[in-house]
Amino acid sequence: MWCANWVVAGTNPEDSEGHFPAKIGLFATVQNATKSFPFQQVGVILARVGQAHREGALFMARIIKRIRCGRSFVCFAGSLLLATIVAGGQVDAARNSTKGAGLAPIREYIFKSWDTLTRSMETCGTVVDPKLAENSVVYLPAELATPASVEELQKRCHLQVKTLPEKIERPGQIDTSALNPHGVLYLEHKYVVPGGRFNEMYGWDSYFIVRGLLQDGKVELAKGMVENFFFEIEHYGSILNANRSYYLSRSQPPFLTSMILGVYEAEKAAGHDDRKWLERAYEYAKKDRAMWVREPHLAGETGLSRYYDFGDVPAPESLKDETDHYRKVAAYFLNHPEQDHGYLVRKGAAGAEAPIGRSYSVQICDEGRPGENSGCDDAEVVTLSRDFYRADRSMRESGFDVSFRFGPHGAATHHFAPVCLNSLLYKTEKDLQAMSRMLGKTGEADDWSKRAETRRQNVQKYLWDAKNGFYFDYNLDKKERSSYVYITAYYPLWAGIASPEQAHALVKSLSKLEQPGGLVMSPYETEGQWDFPYAWAPTQMIAMEGLRRYGFNHDADRISYNFLSMLAENFRRDGTIREKYNAVTRSSETAVKAGYNINVVGFGWTNAAFVVFLHELPKELAEKLDQEQSVLATK
Repeated sequence: MWCANWVVAGTNPEDSEGHFPAKIGLFATVQNATKSFPFQQVGVILARVGQAHREGALFMARIIKRIRCGRSFVCFAGSLLLATIVAGGQVDAARNSTKGAGLAPIREYIFKSWDTLTRSMETCGTVVDPKLAENSVVYLPAELATPASVEELQKRCHLQVKTLPEKIERPGQIDTSALNPHGVLYLEHKYVVPGGRFNEMYGWDSYFIVRGLLQDGKVELAKGMVENFFFEIEHYGSILNANRSYYLSRSQPPFLTSMILGVYEAEKAAGHDDRKWLERAYEYAKKDRAMWVREPHLAGETGLSRYYDFGDVPAPESLKDETDHYRKVAAYFLNHPEQDHGYLVRKGAAGAEAPIGRSYSVQICDEGRPGENSGCDDAEVVTLSRDFYRADRSMRESGFDVSFRFGPHGAATHHFAPVCLNSLLYKTEKDLQAMSRMLGKTGEADDWSKRAETRRQNVQKYLWDAKNGFYFDYNLDKKERSSYVYITAYYPLWAGIASPEQAHALVKSLSKLEQPGGLVMSPYETEGQWDFPYAWAPTQMIAMEGLRRYGFNHDADRISYNFLSMLAENFRRDGTIREKYNAVTRSSETAVKAGYNINVVGFGWTNAAFVVFLHELPKELAEKLDQEQSVLATK
């Protein structure tokens, strides 16, 4: 009998000491982990002094790095303090806010969270990156003079200010690995981050956050975030995954026109019809769309687009933030060789590419009895291929990291034309048509209409499966549709692509995904957070609004009510709103093992889904939910 073991081999530049412990994101559970330490109280005190909690985070990060003490008790305790500070005392404060009846406590929590989650380039804490160990750096565009606010920040926070090596015109233009250390990219306006552990403004998260801000009347803050995206397009070449230097190689799902129109209509409703701003926004929206319709984002000969990251090396944030993720990926393909389509590279094999990233040693071992030492011999050394790393990074551009939708661990992401991306681009083109008409650009409106219709026809041709009554992603290598059932099949409803007959077919398929807490991402349990059994706010919002667009209000009411009640019940238990939920158990308890595995407190898009869904529910259902929570609060 024999068995195989996989261990990380040798040396790696990523294995340096002095970085935060891998569990830096444990502020989600820090209220339990630190009960026996006085450090928790220090963190809460700092957090309640307002901005001091972010300044304290920067201070603690420097201490932990400087003493370079690995996993000693001092570093462990210091890391717990850092996690608590970054959380801003949010969990403790939120627990106190649950006192009260009905939905009032959770609505108060959400309204206050918009301020808690707001960042700006005028505060020290915004520059800290809990995902990496490097010293704090602010990067400025090459063509931009240093703003006075940044000069003041540099003096007050003792951080580095650097200039990018050249003017950025497009993603992938520069080798981001040459930027050492990595840092935050400067933005002009305040913005709302997804959750307490983040300090950067994310791409697709921001659409849902903007929806929540507009619903809660925070129009100025929402508009500032849209202005930040204009700044990214102008100075960083595109809307970025987030404003960190290591994200200069990729974008995220395109929601810019939806944000623009949301802000424009909100201001118009308040009596301010700003056509000059709309015209300026229209020009930036055209540039954003242009990136997705040129190489290498084109999906073969389909006339559709794909996700594509310009990098083909390990994602820096994964190396520090996702413990042993790439090793587990290598182990998966060793155990499932039939699914290894060139993702593993064997050292010494004929024609093998030069290794990048970490190497993994495969050993052949005796299967010993308990208590006996097993003998082992080295068998081979493997690494992951450049094409895998490009796919992994492209999966992160999609926002769905990690799912098995584009192959195991997303290993073929850039080899698919996705339903979600092309639905969003259709919506973008229809929005550009509407914007150009509002601006009196009739000829351009006609052109946008034609482009949108061409995309609609290609979506129907390549992505619609009439036999199964479902939209599937298209495999460019096999030239066939995938059979992976995924919630993004409902994006064409939200975008208005589907016919009434297709919409009816999709409603019949809701049972494939519907669980007590809403719609799960897929029916497949892969241990990835973007698969079964998890329900996420952004895809709930898109699916529900898609159903409503086609008149299926009863289904939308039922599913959104279940999602809302799940959020309310969990909030009543622990006083928090989380990034994702287990829709089967209706709990925020998660057991993610593939990739990023933290369930962060905050949380921007979940807050947004709550306020939007509550607004869209019929009055009698909203009152029923409020009454139910009032009764439960007394028990």
